[in-house]
Amino acid sequence: MPTSKYNTLFQGKTHPLLYGFAAALLGSLFIYFDYWHIRFPAVDTLLGLFSITLLLYGNARVWFFAGLFFGLFWFWWIGLSFIHYQMSWAIPFAILFIALVYATLFWIIAKTSEVLPYKLLQNKSIAKQYIPTRFTLHSSLFTFMLKSLGLLSMSYLHPLSFDWFKPELIFVQSYFGIEKWQFALILAVLVLSLYRRTVIFLPLLLLAWQPTSVPLSKIPEEKIALVTTHTPVEAKWDRTQQPAQFHKLLQKIDHTIDANASTVVLPETAFPVYLERTPWLYLALQNRARKINIVTGALYWEDGIPRNSTYIFHKNGSIERANKVLLVPFGEKNPLPDFLSDWVNKVFYDGAVDYKADSNITDYMLGSVRYRNAICFEATSETLYEGRPKHMIVLSNNGWFIPSIEPTLQRLLLQYYSKKYGTIIYHAVNMAPSYVIQNGHVIPASH
Repeated sequence: MPTSKYNTLFQGKTHPLLYGFAAALLGSLFIYFDYWHIRFPAVDTLLGLFSITLLLYGNARVWFFAGLFFGLFWFWWIGLSFIHYQMSWAIPFAILFIALVYATLFWIIAKTSEVLPYKLLQNKSIAKQYIPTRFTLHSSLFTFMLKSLGLLSMSYLHPLSFDWFKPELIFVQSYFGIEKWQFALILAVLVLSLYRRTVIFLPLLLLAWQPTSVPLSKIPEEKIALVTTHTPVEAKWDRTQQPAQFHKLLQKIDHTIDANASTVVLPETAFPVYLERTPWLYLALQNRARKINIVTGALYWEDGIPRNSTYIFHKNGSIERANKVLLVPFGEKNPLPDFLSDWVNKVFYDGAVDYKADSNITDYMLGSVRYRNAICFEATSETLYEGRPKHMIVLSNNGWFIPSIEPTLQRLLLQYYSKKYGTIIYHAVNMAPSYVIQNGHVIPASH
């Protein structure tokens, strides 16, 4: 049916593709600016407001192309992992698939927002019962509201178990807060401004203002040493190169002991072997743990199924293991139905078995402080912040997606959760800088 029949407000002559491109570009530049170390809260604030305004004003075709470009601008790097499987030819197909998933999601939200008011208005009894008179006179307000609700709820929609798209993340380094009520307020103000075609409501945006806290001058719990490694994926899993890599890591631990650190944290799968089946390495870590707590990533073999794990070697001689709870879609666990999952694993991953996730989140003590365990992807999920942990140690391997914006987007998400839950996050990374985040502020690690 013609657009006018649904009473949408997109009446301009701009092509929907260009319109959607502009909305997505404005809503994605904060990632690229941060990647290029360009950080101005005022710029992020304005770009976010303009992006949302364009979305609210656009019709379903605009939203389709906006979703397409959002998927492209935010997640093009996912396809880079195919390089490490000698499948570079699959990269454009993976990128297109991801873009189309978000294009479809956006289109469904916008189309529903356009069709539902029209359908309800056709049924006068329903309209009278559920839609106030002002909506029947100006159904575009109802459309605006449905679109804003779609944006508000989008962070709860996780295509193929992937939950990195959060519209409110646009404001993570802006003058606005990232709480849901603040994002809802921003949407409400923009809806009223568009509906009335006036700027009189814009001062209400000040209610969503988030005063910036003073950044720390040093890392909290400064005796925690975060180790950054620079081991490419192919080298990490090359057994002939592993002995030399392991000795370098042991030397890094020795250096942190000499520096009187209380704890040393190494990245995800810093030791990409089944640690308990590698006696010399296990013993070497035990011996060093007499002088320093060691937190490191490694693998664990359980009943024929591999686990991605964190090992905690305590100075008191005890050893803990914390297994990953949320696995990376396709990277560690295939989210497709079993009959498709088995075929994909056989064709694309040489018949490799999926990793196994633990059913319980693990906390552990280092001295008198309790830390939440998180391994890479799961640190960017709401699930890991249940109970509002005060401290979290995250281990990551970003080698699968280098060079790209993936480490930047991951850090922005960690800043988002640090702000939202007040969690101090210690992040040890392979192939990207390590850092600590407190109150959304990033403090580079010195190791």
